[in-house]
Amino acid sequence: MSTPVSSIRNLGPAFEAACTKAGIPSAEALRTLGADAAYTRLLEAGNRPHFIGYYVLVMALQGRPWNDCKGAEKAALRKRFDALKAGSFDADRSEFERTLNEIGVIERR
Repeated sequence: MSTPVSSIRNLGPAFEAACTKAGIPSAEALRTLGADAAYTRLLEAGNRPHFIGYYVLVMALQGRPWNDCKGAEKAALRKRFDALKAGSFDADRSEFERTLNEIGVIERR
């Protein structure tokens, strides 16, 4: 039996729907992937990058309040986020192209 993504503190139904679209069906799958791999999948599934969403995910998987990220830790997460965004999100690629990519018509970048 799997646990819904929204059962993780700070992650609600909208985030759960985004995870489902990205092929992350459960809280267990999300925890196994970890924040960076899961966020990469979300970006590759067409979700727009948002730093707050990324660090909320990191905090959630650590069992911490979403607003617990501050100072040097937040700066380090910003660098990780920027690297994930640069490697996994292409604002010029249309939803149609992303769909073709998902089914293997376009080579993955």
